[in-house]
Order: sequence, then C-alpha cells, then structure tokens
Amino acid sequence: MKKSKKVLALTMAGCMMATAFAGCGGSGSSGSGSESGSSSKADTSGVKSIYFLNFKPEIADKYEAIAKKYKEETGIEVKVKTAASGEYEKTLTSEIAKSDPPTIFQINGPVGYQNWTDYCADLKDTELYNMLTDENKSLAVTKDEGVYGVPYAIEGYGIIYNDEIMQKYFKTDGAKAKSTDEIKNFDTLKLVVEDMTAKKDELGIGGVFGSTSLKTGDDWRWQTHLANLPLYYEFKDDTSSDNVILNGLNAKEISFKYADNYKNIFDLYTNNSCTDKKLLGSKTVDESMAEFATGKCAMIQNGNWGWSQINGVDGNVTKAENIKFLPIYTGVKDEEKQGICIGTENYFAINSEVDEATQQASIDFLVWLFSSDYGKDAVTNDLGFITPFNTFKEDEQPTDPLAKEVLSWKAKESEGIKNPEWLFTAFPSENWKNEFGASLLEYVQGQKDWSKVVDDAKTSWTTEREATAE
Repeated sequence: MKKSKKVLALTMAGCMMATAFAGCGGSGSSGSGSESGSSSKADTSGVKSIYFLNFKPEIADKYEAIAKKYKEETGIEVKVKTAASGEYEKTLTSEIAKSDPPTIFQINGPVGYQNWTDYCADLKDTELYNMLTDENKSLAVTKDEGVYGVPYAIEGYGIIYNDEIMQKYFKTDGAKAKSTDEIKNFDTLKLVVEDMTAKKDELGIGGVFGSTSLKTGDDWRWQTHLANLPLYYEFKDDTSSDNVILNGLNAKEISFKYADNYKNIFDLYTNNSCTDKKLLGSKTVDESMAEFATGKCAMIQNGNWGWSQINGVDGNVTKAENIKFLPIYTGVKDEEKQGICIGTENYFAINSEVDEATQQASIDFLVWLFSSDYGKDAVTNDLGFITPFNTFKEDEQPTDPLAKEVLSWKAKESEGIKNPEWLFTAFPSENWKNEFGASLLEYVQGQKDWSKVVDDAKTSWTTEREATAE
C-alpha cells in the first residue's frame, strides 16, 4: 500500500452530517494516475470485467445477484469479493497489491482517505458525484478541488427493541414505565431494564439485551458505534468550532470526559444480557441478532442494516411492526432531546491505478445501480439503503421497519430532537478502535480496571494521531 504521509487539509465540512438528511459496523498523491473525473468519458467497449470489494458481509448475496443482473444487461462481469467482518482494511491492503486489484472499493471518510490517497481517483466531474442531491454533495470526501469519496447510504443506529415484549412488560405489576415514550433518559432506561431482568422468566426472555459480541472483528458496535456517543459530546463541547466532526479530525488528544457515561450503558448491556460476561469474547453479531429475532431478548444495539439479519434468521418470531428504535441513553445532561445516531461511513472510491476505461466502467456500474429501475429497486428492497442521490423519489426509499424508524427520528428534529452525527470517521485509525475493543473485553472479563481502559484509550488516540500526521 502506498500510504501517504501528508497531513491533509481536507475541505470536507463537518456540517455535512447536519445536512445529511436534507436530501437524507471499516480509507494516492491525490489524483495520481488518470483523469477519470474528466467530462469526456473513456471508451469502455473493451472492458470485460470490473472488481468490487464489498464492506458489508450481511448483504454479500444481494450484491452477487446484482452483479449477475448487470452482466446479463451489459455483458460486463462484476467480480464481487466480500471482506470478513472487521477485516476490510486488511483485505483491501492485500487485494489492491495484486495484478487484478479492486476497481471499486470503500473508504470510511477522511481518515480512510488518508490511508488510500494514492488509489482514489477524482470523481468531481463524474455522473456518480453529480447524482448526489445538492445538499448531500457536502457529504463527499474532498481535498482541494477534488472529490475522492462519494457517499452512497445514510444510516441510523440505536437500541432496537421488540415492542411486543415491551408491551408485555408494561402490563406487569410494578412496571417502572407505562410505555417506551416514558423512556427518555438513562435513569429511566436503567430502572426498566433491571426490572425486566428480574421478570425475565415472566417475560419469556433469556435476557433484556442480546449478547454484547466482543469477539475480535465483531466488536465494532462497541469500539466504534457506542464510542461515538461519548466522543460526540466531548467534541460538541469543544469551542474551537461548532462542527463536531471537524473538531474530532483536529483532536490530537482526547480527555474522554464522558467515559463514565459510556460505562453506564456498556455495563447495563453486559449485566442484563443473554450471555455471561466471561463468554462475550466468543460471541458474534450474527448470534446476538439471532437472539433478538427469535425472541430471546427484548433489545439489541444495532442499526437499520440489522433488519436483513433479523428478517433472515430461521425461526424468526419478531414481527416487523414491533421493531422500533430507542436512543442510546448514557446519562448526559439534557439527553431527553437526544435521538438516534444518524450519518454515514460508507463512501465509494474508484481505483486510480487501473486504466481509464476500467475506471469509467466501474463508475458506469455504480450509476446503473443507483439510477436504473432494477438497480434502484435492488438498492431499496434488497440492500436496504437510504440513499443521498437525486435519482430516488421519496416513495423509492426503503420501507423496512428500521429504515422507516430512521426517517421518523430524523423528522423529529423539527420538534427539537438532536440526532448525534456519526463522527467515528474522525477516529484516528482502525488500530485505535481495535485496541479499545480489546480493552473492553479485558474489562468485562475482570482483567482490567475501567480507569485503565480510559487511560489506554486516551494514550492510543494520541499515539495514532501522531502516527498519521507523520
């Protein structure tokens, strides 16, 4: 991998997440190589195949079906390879060095772009970039006048709950709330969860929460998604700008001032779940989602992409109409106005090291996927993406229960609800996340004090930030 050592003066404005929905578990010198971004398209008649390295294992089979249809229509083969969960950067590093490298790959925002600058073609003048709504063009990863990452999916995550189980709980004697509408902060959530644990036999569940999967590669819900919240509030407190993402990108160190808030919810998960703490290092995301689907638990932290996992589980008893989102409450001040976390870390990049015709053919495939009737139907109903492109009408967005919940929570912003941005694209490196995940496992197994978890996360942040600045 040609890893650039330049400190990027990224022009990606952090306000991008704030405007993400106005239309809305994973990164050379810039523009090295060809001019794929030029307005005159390269002749693609000689291109026989392109190669897409997929980031999302849960929808690998959907991409395979899409690739088959594209070949039927165009004669161009789309080779789809899917990296294992938590192994995307490692897989990309290996694959891109081969004689037949990925022509389409994914980066996780500006930090990911720093790692792959030498391989990202400029997409500024492409049809793919120009398909973004005007508001969502601010989401793109840019440097100087170039565009090197195009967002393709807007997502949300929080605590998914089974309302059928919750309604059963609310009818029990001494229930700590009468409806989920009353759960608007951590204190209430904790009272409800601990009472549900005491009544788990009556409710017919093995635990309130699905397993906190801390197996290496499957711990992204905690070392990335959950970590977003304390750092969101820390960077929100930063007065250097009113842009939390920009503040995160500029943070050479962290105080982790909201670490105890993280501990609040993390302990609630691990103390009230289907699995003993000592076994969490062997648990996977698929196992925890199956627990939710089969009614063994009432709640699980995950995002709207989890619908396909729930719906596809053999023995699923969780009805679509009962699947809802709660915000991840941690005990911060005024969290009654907090919503679910909404944003993106999903950006397509085109390999600038392959020839111009192959670059263009790769762009053409993505344009087809997000603009053709077949492609849009597949994106909406199979991939389940809420997209930032102007090719989708309002009634062409996903209608699965969790996608509808994301849109519903976004609409609540008019009522004063604030949906925290995704700022883990500003985390210093994959290594920081991996080290934090390893610390969390040591903590739940009783091998590390919480204070040590916090200190190690702070030290690792500084070390990783210094390394990327070299």
